[in-house]
Amino acid sequence: MAVAEQRHKRVVITGLGAVTPLGTGVDKYWEKVVEGKSGVDYISQFDTSGYPAKIAAEVQDFDPLDYMDRRAAKRMSRFIQFALASAQMALEDARLDLSREDPTRVGLEVGSAAGGIGIIEEQAHVLKERGPRRILPTVLPAVLLSMAPCQMAITLGIKGPASAPVAACATGVVAIGEAMRRLQRGDVDVMVAGASESIGSPLTLTALARLGALSLNDYDPQGACRPFDAERDGLVLGEGSAMVVMETLKHALNRGAEVLGEVLGYGFCTDAYHLAAPDPTGDGAARAMNLAIEDSGLTSSDVDHISSHGTGTKLNDVAETKAIRTVFGGEAYSTPINSIKSMVGHLLGAAGAISIVTALRTIQHDIIPPTINLHTPDPECDLDYVPLVARHSHVDTVLVNALGLGGQNAALLLRRFDESLV
Repeated sequence: MAVAEQRHKRVVITGLGAVTPLGTGVDKYWEKVVEGKSGVDYISQFDTSGYPAKIAAEVQDFDPLDYMDRRAAKRMSRFIQFALASAQMALEDARLDLSREDPTRVGLEVGSAAGGIGIIEEQAHVLKERGPRRILPTVLPAVLLSMAPCQMAITLGIKGPASAPVAACATGVVAIGEAMRRLQRGDVDVMVAGASESIGSPLTLTALARLGALSLNDYDPQGACRPFDAERDGLVLGEGSAMVVMETLKHALNRGAEVLGEVLGYGFCTDAYHLAAPDPTGDGAARAMNLAIEDSGLTSSDVDHISSHGTGTKLNDVAETKAIRTVFGGEAYSTPINSIKSMVGHLLGAAGAISIVTALRTIQHDIIPPTINLHTPDPECDLDYVPLVARHSHVDTVLVNALGLGGQNAALLLRRFDESLV
């Protein structure tokens, strides 16, 4: 198949699943994110005494035994449990019966930034204090990033490609973008794609604090993450997972699936600037957005809404704002932008995946969730960030940004499904 023909093979999303700090399940999450609720609170998973930061957006209502048996749950680290649960939700939402599919034509593209780092940290302590015979034999299958899609494949009976992309905080968008490419090439008919992250690691928390990336606003957890606000002081760590079921349009129509949205364009590039800081000009982020728009065949004027990376760090928010101005010109000022991280924190590798789930719900309901805690706009961040309250607005197309540590930039363009174009 010629490259031009591949790129015109249409890819749609038919199912959504999510485990979030605002609730397990997409409906529960969507209700609270539209209300502008914050999932940030004091960390409960480990004692934060002596640590520089004490808050995070933790998943509170998740019971792995709702999605797997006790034996399977014990073999999986928390990020894999999240991934499997959100995949099962997405498949149920898509009404896709895998037993009726050719398992070799179904694939997985499921990433994570940190994987099972919490178990690595815990078992390293066991090794030092109690010796090698006390190490769990299941450590590697529980912690390796590639084990999430592998364990999901075993549980779900999926025999196509099972890949685990890693692109720091851009991982979720990269996973869904690469899944689109597999479908366009004709490798598979169906992909389950997304990303997952857990935060049960003092090392992760401390490492981010040492980078100067974390908010230290411990006295007001729910007001701590303030993207684009002049008084922002850093990101808040979050956890969770989001998965989507993706299909070729032909496959979805043949089985009578409800189409939730269409994936039109994907861009992925690198700053080549710094291991921790973004290019201050926003060059890489702008190139990723332009690549996604060009890939879609649309223009920047066709974009109705931008789901920003919007971490709440001093450098990132300014650089992303500059990138949006570069791509959209004068239209940047009339294009509504939001950051859901103000409510769910930064889910690291899963951040872009939950943004994509949110974007699809925005298209379905014509409601843009707010950027909460934006009380004092930063003069350098002078665009429309939908502050404080959700906005009713007709949205056909959403551009989702995800900008990773080390300068990895990804963008995905989603559109309302138009049956007249079938």
